[in-house]
Amino acid sequence: MEALPPAPAPADSPRLGSLPVQPLLTAEFDADPGAVYRRLRGTYGPVAPVGLMGVPVWLVLDYREVLEVLRNEQQWRRDVRHWRARAQGELPSDWPLLAGYEVRQMMFMDGEEHRAARRTHHTALRPFQDSKSPEGWELRTAVARCADELVALLAAESGRTGFADLSAQYTRPLLLMVTTKLFGCPVDLGDELVMDLWRMLDGGPDAGPATGRALAAFTRLAAHRRARPGDDLTSYLMLADPSLDDEQLGRELFMNAVYLNDITGNMILNTLLEVLRGNATVRRSLSAGQLGETVNRTALVNPPGANMCFRFAARDVRLGEFWIRAGDAVSPSAAAAHQDLLAISSSHMVGSAVSTRAHLGWGAGSHQCPSAARELGSLIVTTAVGRIFEHFTQAELTLPPDQLPWRAGPVVRGLKVLPVRYELAHDAPVLHRPRPELTRTAQQGEGQARGLLAALRRLMFGAKQDE
Repeated sequence: MEALPPAPAPADSPRLGSLPVQPLLTAEFDADPGAVYRRLRGTYGPVAPVGLMGVPVWLVLDYREVLEVLRNEQQWRRDVRHWRARAQGELPSDWPLLAGYEVRQMMFMDGEEHRAARRTHHTALRPFQDSKSPEGWELRTAVARCADELVALLAAESGRTGFADLSAQYTRPLLLMVTTKLFGCPVDLGDELVMDLWRMLDGGPDAGPATGRALAAFTRLAAHRRARPGDDLTSYLMLADPSLDDEQLGRELFMNAVYLNDITGNMILNTLLEVLRGNATVRRSLSAGQLGETVNRTALVNPPGANMCFRFAARDVRLGEFWIRAGDAVSPSAAAAHQDLLAISSSHMVGSAVSTRAHLGWGAGSHQCPSAARELGSLIVTTAVGRIFEHFTQAELTLPPDQLPWRAGPVVRGLKVLPVRYELAHDAPVLHRPRPELTRTAQQGEGQARGLLAALRRLMFGAKQDE
């Protein structure tokens, strides 16, 4: 017996474009997104119509419905070509979020094309995932060494007691150093590239040009590594799929850099913040030496990707209290869905550890962060957080938590700065001021690392002095 075709939406059910949508990105959302999610849920139920910079989309709020969207690949597509408003020319030509979605890479593919790209990434990442392989051991050593060098640089420039911004002077340069190492980058791929990735994700007026600059930089990197292959992710991606040309490889590197520098960076900063602001459950897990659990608990309270990238309905479907039409865009909200998990874990009938393993910080379903990348991301976060509390005997916020400035874009909610007053341990690493010749363009190996560190010195402390 043949299955009946899916039923279309009833003619009298409201269409997304006909509903009076509430703008999501408001001053209230900047200050307290959780309150906005709760109000939307109380008004509309599990799914709410919202406006993103003038474009109506569905925001999915409840954990069950978010999982349905993330896991049902046949119903909910990632390819932007399924977006009806885009296909029909209904989006503003300068809509700032579109630039990122137009980048044709693994994250926005479906079906077998997506699975083939994931296999390529898994093959290329596998050597770095294995701690016993030369590549894996070297990467783990490099992450710890880079963290130590940044703490030592802080001591050399600001003293063993003083003030620091753990975003600009630790997290962001650490991930830039890791990116340089993992991707096999020349030293001139620097801080401005990370800023362009931020501009793209925040959806500002310069998101389009920033995306173009970042893609061009990674395309140049692909060409550089094709001529000079090495033991790096760029070369291993080419080896795993020789059909990748420089442009496509540049797009894949772009996607990996977004996750490594922005999502992973937010996870580091959010974890540090939850510890410093006195989150009891997070601090207990840190005191017990359970760094992985510390990160999980933070991702539950404050996920690095608050509202995940759009999915597009393949056909009409009922979700929550509404019918979603084929081609409508929906944004699954991890931050809103986690409110359900936090409510469950606060119950006296459920252990608090139950929900920490269900957080959506790495996504879910077929498009979740690949296992090898997830393990590497977890390694970087736990190392970065662990090294801070190993080397600092004291650290406290210099602003009240409710006054910290956030990047409250449509996708990420990340700190702009994390200002602290600190005191370093007596055995914390010490870095002597580099000789002038180390500021010149580095060549290879240790010279390259020191050249990058000298460039970071100018970025971290030169900008600070200019303020």
